[in-house]
Amino acid sequence: MTTTVLFKNAQLLDPLLGELQEGRDILVENGVFKEVSERPIRTHAAQRTIDVKGRTVMPGMIDLHAHVVAVELDLARQMSLPNVLVTLRSVPILRSMLRRGFTTVRDAGGAGFAHRQAVQSGLAQGPRLFVSGRALSQTGGHGDMRARTDYLGDPHCSCCVRVGALARVADGVDAVRKATRQELQMGADQIKIMASGGVASPTDPVGALGYCEDEIRAVVDEARARGTYVLAHAYTACAIARAVRCGVRSIEHGNLVDAPTAALMAQAGAYAVPTLVTYDALATEGARYGLPKESVAKVAEVREAGLRSLEIFKQAGVKMGFGSDLLGDSQRLQSDELRLRAQVLSAAEAIASATVVGAEVLGMEGRLGRIAEGALADLLVVDGNPLKDIGCLLGQGERIPLVMKEGVIEFDAL
Repeated sequence: MTTTVLFKNAQLLDPLLGELQEGRDILVENGVFKEVSERPIRTHAAQRTIDVKGRTVMPGMIDLHAHVVAVELDLARQMSLPNVLVTLRSVPILRSMLRRGFTTVRDAGGAGFAHRQAVQSGLAQGPRLFVSGRALSQTGGHGDMRARTDYLGDPHCSCCVRVGALARVADGVDAVRKATRQELQMGADQIKIMASGGVASPTDPVGALGYCEDEIRAVVDEARARGTYVLAHAYTACAIARAVRCGVRSIEHGNLVDAPTAALMAQAGAYAVPTLVTYDALATEGARYGLPKESVAKVAEVREAGLRSLEIFKQAGVKMGFGSDLLGDSQRLQSDELRLRAQVLSAAEAIASATVVGAEVLGMEGRLGRIAEGALADLLVVDGNPLKDIGCLLGQGERIPLVMKEGVIEFDAL
């Protein structure tokens, strides 16, 4: 149930400004920001008044690349787990994301309409979800989790959906067109494709290309016909350029980008969603938590290039959203993406990636990512100044005593 809440004496963090705005009052009514003022707001309508006593108040954060049903690091093993078990294990993952201050998450493969519905109805506590359904992969691509000995049969068939499967296999223009239509019919907000090889999959080299251009264009056409867009898993410059030329709007990872390709992205208005933290996690604890040795060996190919990719994207003027892409027990490291980015970007730039840029990618500019009149009331109260010490946003929300999502206080330790 939404309530009218008045926050007083806040230091407001606006991601579009480089410093905090002191002494702000913020009125939340019917799930939106009703008024933001540098003068005291006087109202008799507030059911609760919270004096934050000079703490930072900032927008809820947005993770554009998460997998809320990735309950194991070994994704091939996860596919054989019972549907109910995977679903129930995803519930604490959702709750923990919200507790860390991520009030909105774009799931980049795995979660579907039912997960979004569970959060919207209050059955599960978690961030607002923009779901991609199952990502689309060619045979032998990043979403094909079959071992080399599994020659016959397709565990990704649409007639027997496995909740633990983050992707499905479809080959050829007609098949990918149909698969796109099916995922949209089943409630996907956007469509994810595999445009290059990857780390977690067993049989595709990182440098391998994914779908051919005709297949990518077919997916993009179908997404556009439904008023949405395509995001593409892509590491190499070649894979990224092919995807962008075919109309893909959001490039995921992008570690091996080069300057000409970044310039192409900027010209096309495509976004980058780097996911640096997942490579740190896979390199340091992947084997311990069940990542297959074939995948562990591929991590080094992309890990070292991650920070350099931020520099290339920034120099080219490519807007970068925040992504984490963590699996299994490593999900707890979600906020560490901010720490890694702050090695190359300013704290303000890192925070903007998790707020205003994320809102743009989701088509929610003006509704998410800022504390402004008329926007959805997603709000964090933070102990400390994230613009000077981004560490106050790390961990499991220990320095975020209050989390509000769309006017509802979800966590309150004030």
